Amino acid sequence: MNFFNFDLKKIFTIALLVAIPLFSVNMQQQNPNRPWILEPFYYLTATTQNSYAGLSSGVRSTTKDYLNLVDTNKKNQKLEKELAELKAQLGALTELKLENERLSRLLEFKQKANMNLLGARIIGRDLLTEYDTVTIDRGEDHGVKKGMGVITISGVVGYAIEVEAKISKILLITDRYAVVDGIVQRSRARGIIQGQSKDSCALTFLKRSDDVQDGDTVVTSGIDNYFPKGFPIGEVTNVKKDEYGLGQEVTLQPIVSAANLEEVFVILNANNQDLERVN
Repeated sequence: MNFFNFDLKKIFTIALLVAIPLFSVNMQQQNPNRPWILEPFYYLTATTQNSYAGLSSGVRSTTKDYLNLVDTNKKNQKLEKELAELKAQLGALTELKLENERLSRLLEFKQKANMNLLGARIIGRDLLTEYDTVTIDRGEDHGVKKGMGVITISGVVGYAIEVEAKISKILLITDRYAVVDGIVQRSRARGIIQGQSKDSCALTFLKRSDDVQDGDTVVTSGIDNYFPKGFPIGEVTNVKKDEYGLGQEVTLQPIVSAANLEEVFVILNANNQDLERVN
């Protein structure tokens, strides 16, 4: 029973008895030229090397992925820049194409029209809300005079009120101070077109008996010498006869939307012209 009273001497003896066979087996399996006692150190070294190799491989893989990500990001930035440049070029080409189409239509109109027309570009707009005017890049040096009518392919725009050497200010027919003599194309009822707002005019000085209906086209009469006779001004959108008066209130929507204009024509010879609309 005293055998089971463990002490350090007994423990060392038992460990030695167990270790000797194990070391013997290990010596038979390992390299005979390598001392068995150094085997634990070789094992520890191999384990450390394997761990380092695994860590190094992981670091290299992570670094490679990071570099690939950086390279991909640079390529994406380059592609985005190239795409933006291509979009800008496409926008410029589209704008050039649209401008060429507009100018082609203007040239065709000028060639067909029985008028002496001077082409002009709109280079400015009046910022004051009480006026509705635009500025064109043609003036006295180009033959423009005060009172000359300004049109586009579709219809009347306005007339020159201020003329300088290189530029002119055009009063649009929608301005409250604008006055143009016109007639209803269908019934030949005659009145005065006056501006009301940015997108409407009024046909005034009509008699109550004058035949005017919604949808009628109002054209220039040619009497005011601003425009040749028969050029479109606007379309009737509302007719209201005075209940007790002698006249009627007629609202027009201008044929031309001045907000979208870029090029116009100045009529240099409006006097004594009789114009039918050019299609």
